[in-house]
Amino acid sequence: MKIAVLSAGPDEPRVAAIPETVKKFIGLGAEVAVEKGAGTRASISDQDYADAGASLGARADVLSGADAILVVEGPEPSELAGAKTGALLVGALDPVRREAAIEGYARAGLDAIAMEWMPRITRAQSMDILSSQSNLAGYKAVVDAASAYGRAFPMMMTAAGTVSPAKVFVMGVGVAGLQAIATAKRLGAQVSATDVRSATREQIMSLGAKPIFVESVEGIEGEGSGGYAGEMSDEYKKAQAELVSSHIAKQDIVITTALIPGRPAPRLISDAQLATMRGGSVIVDLAAEAGGNVEGTVAGETVVRHGVHVIGAVQLSRSLAGDASALFARNLYNFLAAFWDAEEKRPLFPDDDEIVRGVRLTHGGKIVNERLQPAGE
Repeated sequence: MKIAVLSAGPDEPRVAAIPETVKKFIGLGAEVAVEKGAGTRASISDQDYADAGASLGARADVLSGADAILVVEGPEPSELAGAKTGALLVGALDPVRREAAIEGYARAGLDAIAMEWMPRITRAQSMDILSSQSNLAGYKAVVDAASAYGRAFPMMMTAAGTVSPAKVFVMGVGVAGLQAIATAKRLGAQVSATDVRSATREQIMSLGAKPIFVESVEGIEGEGSGGYAGEMSDEYKKAQAELVSSHIAKQDIVITTALIPGRPAPRLISDAQLATMRGGSVIVDLAAEAGGNVEGTVAGETVVRHGVHVIGAVQLSRSLAGDASALFARNLYNFLAAFWDAEEKRPLFPDDDEIVRGVRLTHGGKIVNERLQPAGE
């Protein structure tokens, strides 16, 4: 089996394979071909890939005869000219927003695998690109906030007086939120956090942060499908808004991470609430690409509203390209290796497997994923 590793676009420094995973694929009996320069922006040279046993070449040569194509983000179908019918295309393909591209993959006869749709089940944890990249994003959100804040994070007792610790509030305690809590604590901040899922209370406390939860509304668990937060009742939203309003005015830094799959990001902070924060405070909105948790967020930009810096964070893991590539590449390897047939020396995907049903978009020239089927079909 030939595995092709393609370079990404000009805005994407990550790469879908690293020398470590190249060696592992070769150990399974595969041949690996890497497009020249694919790892340069992740500090991986062509020689590093060659030393691992990969061949290097132009895209056309790398694609020629490839049985699997590994990418970070889904290329346009025209960029895959020459790929053979039945080849796997594995990466973050953004199926909902790239409907035309998915249709193009089907017409080209590619088996498109959207890794961001990996089911949140135990045996798929090592394959979950959203978790691995969100972990880095949570860390980087705090680092970026510290850079923009202009004051120290930890308490400092000096002969000239005491510097008070920064107060950091994390809203949404998924993978990114938990890492944000841990990073802010390591930097010496006074950290609090909230989530609509009551099960996260113990996780918050285990990291040494103070849980901030709505106590007045009973029976609200906030658990959606696959471990994500679900949509809350109007009663809960009102109670949460009141709680946030009283707490946020005292905070120096807020990290928002709330997302609901397939829907716009929930609004957590209104302009009126923003106006209660102290001048010079910082908010990092990790949901900026999905519309933002903060009113007035602009994806990819930092705006100042009421003296508060609102950072519309976009793909923060890209700024940590080396580590992000390593984790992403291992996710892809773990996925393919889990279905690898030793005799066939290639992965075999059972149609009835929960993981396969979740991530496979196209097969046999058709769009097969149920999430992409028209309503009623």
